Amino acid sequence: MTEAVKKLWPELEWINDPSLREKTAKTWELALEKSVLKPEDLERIPFTLQCGPDLKVSFMAHKRCVVHIAKESGEKMNRFFGSDLPVNMDVLISGAILADVGKLLEYVLDKDSKAVQGSYGQYLRHPFSGVSLAEACDIPPEVCHIIAAHAHEGDLVKRTTEAYIVHHADFMTYLPFKSRLII
Repeated sequence: MTEAVKKLWPELEWINDPSLREKTAKTWELALEKSVLKPEDLERIPFTLQCGPDLKVSFMAHKRCVVHIAKESGEKMNRFFGSDLPVNMDVLISGAILADVGKLLEYVLDKDSKAVQGSYGQYLRHPFSGVSLAEACDIPPEVCHIIAAHAHEGDLVKRTTEAYIVHHADFMTYLPFKSRLII
């Protein structure tokens, strides 16, 4: 695991399975290799291009918030529902960390170093490119399912419990920026 990925993702340590932890890190390493974006760019570019140029929340602030919300939600569901609706925490955390990894291929920087959608992103949204990156690193299908189903594309499939958690953690930290009521 590279130092850059360790610095971006201290939450990788929450994944108990060392093989899954390493594969999750490798997926981020591959995405960074293929991307024009550098780790420091992820700390300054907006997490979405759909909320206008004034959005100040960085890609990493949003991503890490989603991972933290997903983890706490999974823990609470395991506590209250137990074997009636078990949550695989390693799958959940890996999926939350990887949900937007494909954006590294979707985004490019313009002449002013602002993130914009590149030509690759015009053809393939990040759930698709994210699954492709993950499969190249031998990420198991239950985690790839979370990547594929976390966005609107997932509305057409049955989601696992872990995929529902990541989907809702992602949207609850996105929709208020997109359509908030300011009083």
